[in-house]
Amino acid sequence: MSLHDDAVLVLKEYGDQPELRDAYLEQLAAHPDAMWKSCGTGHLTASALVVDPAGERVLLTLHRKLGLWLQMGGHCEPEDDTLEEAALRESWEESGITGLVLLGGGPVRLDLHPIPGPCVRHFDVQYAALAPAGAVPEISDESLDLRWFTYDEAERLGDSSVAALVRATRQRLGS
Repeated sequence: MSLHDDAVLVLKEYGDQPELRDAYLEQLAAHPDAMWKSCGTGHLTASALVVDPAGERVLLTLHRKLGLWLQMGGHCEPEDDTLEEAALRESWEESGITGLVLLGGGPVRLDLHPIPGPCVRHFDVQYAALAPAGAVPEISDESLDLRWFTYDEAERLGDSSVAALVRATRQRLGS
């Protein structure tokens, strides 16, 4: 199964945000290259909000190019077989934390946002990932900073997308 096919299946099973989910599925149906940066009308990305083992804090990165506190995430790569793999790989690359485990139940939410450059938008599929005990984050080349924040701090520091992802993750965790 291709990454494109996996994305279609994941989105068909995603029960929330029906209008936005349908926009993602329409993009995938109209553009065979919708998983890749080369798709100029917009492409899917995968991200994950990393939660500490106690479930009390989240890890955000101060994005080098955007200057915003964001969850870990980014573009799908040819070696990714699934959206989940892409989200985990991006989270590991940007946080330095190995052994991350995605929360069950599929994506936590979707976020469609404009981006600067030749491509006009990201169709982000957002997950939440639990860090293993003793996890020590390491700043990547893509970050200016990397820090643990309480849920309330993360909602205040992040943009509206991060705030919505934090709230959805808290709900998924039941906290």
